[in-house]
Amino acid sequence: MKQLQLVSVVLFALFGLISPAAAEGAAKQTASAYSAYNALVTPVYNWTGFYVGANLGWSFGRSTTDYTIAGLPFGSTSQKMDGILGGLQAGYNWQNGRGVFGLEADIQATGQKGSSSLTDFIPGTPGTPGTPGIPCIFEDGPNTPCIPGTGIPGTPGTPGTPSITGLIDYQNKLPWFGTFRGRIGFTPAERWLVYATGGLAYGEVDTVESLTVGGTSVALSTSAIRLGWTVGGGVEAAIRDGWTAKLEYLYIDFGSVTDALVGIAPITPIATRSHVTDNIVRVGVNYRWSSSAVARY
Repeated sequence: MKQLQLVSVVLFALFGLISPAAAEGAAKQTASAYSAYNALVTPVYNWTGFYVGANLGWSFGRSTTDYTIAGLPFGSTSQKMDGILGGLQAGYNWQNGRGVFGLEADIQATGQKGSSSLTDFIPGTPGTPGTPGIPCIFEDGPNTPCIPGTGIPGTPGTPGTPSITGLIDYQNKLPWFGTFRGRIGFTPAERWLVYATGGLAYGEVDTVESLTVGGTSVALSTSAIRLGWTVGGGVEAAIRDGWTAKLEYLYIDFGSVTDALVGIAPITPIATRSHVTDNIVRVGVNYRWSSSAVARY
């Protein structure tokens, strides 16, 4: 009987020692398993979703103008159209693996304008003197009576023409433009996107042209909506939550704008053809509505 009681006491003591150790081991195993699970489902940034944003930048534009006077080529000028620009953009991205595809539209207001001048000089022509008339033929030498009706009339001279200097002033402005582009890119690293873009460009090209000759001026002002194309690329980085920041370059070709100025004789008519292009560098921020991360298993 005493032996049975002794065994009971020993077993009870061992159980008291083992139970805390077992509980501690079980807790460690649970924490380890939880950490392993979290490692397997680490969230990965995803670019899929609709977004809107704003941008600010600078444009290095150029307008190359060819002039024709009275149907004949006369000359060419090239003027810078640099200026600040800013605007809004909106679009949608779809990510598949590391590839990102999307569409984006933007509208921009700009301070771009450029002007040039061209001088047309027409030299004058000298006049020709006239010849004096002979009133009559003398009967018998000088100081003798004239024979009536024998005079020879003189010939009038021709007047010369003055030289003419015409100053042609030409100016282009690009008050606003927009683009509608596709985007294709890849994610070289977590939360980074490198992309190429291209598509349709459109904008308003305003032209002011004048001719001044001898203090008299005529002018022409026109405005035209031009359709063109654009291509470029950029890099975008996720900042936090749905916010991203980007740096982007675009080349834009708006095509050619043609105008005709009546002019002032003899510098008339004046036809112009301007080819307008743009090089744009801008920074921007976007906010996207979607889940920014997906689980990585």
